Amino acid sequence: MRLARAHIWQVPRLAAILWAYTRGTPGQPCARSRVEDLHLLWRETWRGRVRVARVRGRIAGFILRRATRVHALHVAPDMRGQGVGRALLSDAQARAGVLDLWVLEANRRARAFYVRAGFAEAAQDRRGGGNDEGLPDIRMVWQRGEAQA
Repeated sequence: MRLARAHIWQVPRLAAILWAYTRGTPGQPCARSRVEDLHLLWRETWRGRVRVARVRGRIAGFILRRATRVHALHVAPDMRGQGVGRALLSDAQARAGVLDLWVLEANRRARAFYVRAGFAEAAQDRRGGGNDEGLPDIRMVWQRGEAQA
């Protein structure tokens, strides 16, 4: 697996991975149009805030991080459970002393993933202030050197 900064020409693949979750998960509302998603991914990739994981030459997942905030971590459906998300998150942790993110309260699988990576729940927002969909979410925080749960 190879981790690297994303490039503009990779935005269509990043969008496909994003849409596999946002449009492929039953009950998951879409907060943005496809055009808005493409614009956001293009802008954040241009600014150097997106890193990708490549497996056998193919983009398998990506993480979007602004300073200490992880805004998105998505893995292609056929690559889930193979360490791609963990590698992307470990890379972000190696580059920062503290990270935080918001995860949907209903996404128990993601919450467990972040707990295994050393994140702890720090706050809850029943109104969904940490996500575009307005769904209840939980702020999770990781800090280098803190005792792992």
